[in-house]
Amino acid sequence: MSEKHRLPRSPELMSVGETALLVVDVQERLIGEIADHRRVVFNIRRLIEGAEILGLPVVATEQYPKGLGPTVPELAELLGDVPEKLTFSCGGCPEIFENLENQGIGKLLVCGIEAHVCVQQTVLDLLAGRWRVFVAVDAVGSRFEIDLNTALRRMDSAGAALTTTEAALFEWCDAAGTDRFKQISRLVRRIKP
Repeated sequence: MSEKHRLPRSPELMSVGETALLVVDVQERLIGEIADHRRVVFNIRRLIEGAEILGLPVVATEQYPKGLGPTVPELAELLGDVPEKLTFSCGGCPEIFENLENQGIGKLLVCGIEAHVCVQQTVLDLLAGRWRVFVAVDAVGSRFEIDLNTALRRMDSAGAALTTTEAALFEWCDAAGTDRFKQISRLVRRIKP
């Protein structure tokens, strides 16, 4: 099928040029307490690398780094400056969202910790601010499963779209047969911890 006969792209999909990745508070002193934290960090790293390959903006935050430490090294090495916040919601860093809006970004894929605190409060604030919000369920975590599951259900019922790391990477990529697709495909095939 030729591109001129392609169906219009659904507004329910994330795409390059209108989507950014938000990494919420993946910090040294808390990460070890998060259930299955190696999987969470592994998937967040793949999302950051995929966003870089495809040219999506990546922003991140740190919750009170004096107490919770900096972003974990395996992610920090891929991120630029990471603003600090005291509010649980990333809405306490409005400059992040103003900059993204100025770039024409209206959709955010959110990942990070803890799902039921900073991630959830951020997602709910973003939805109230008329952002289209997606949550990578395999790239968020909490200390306890009940908190994670409850937060995912609450964010879903509030209007966030739940997705996975692999689904997001291919959604951003949009089509096979390019060098960028090959790079994304390698990210997807990486062996999980």
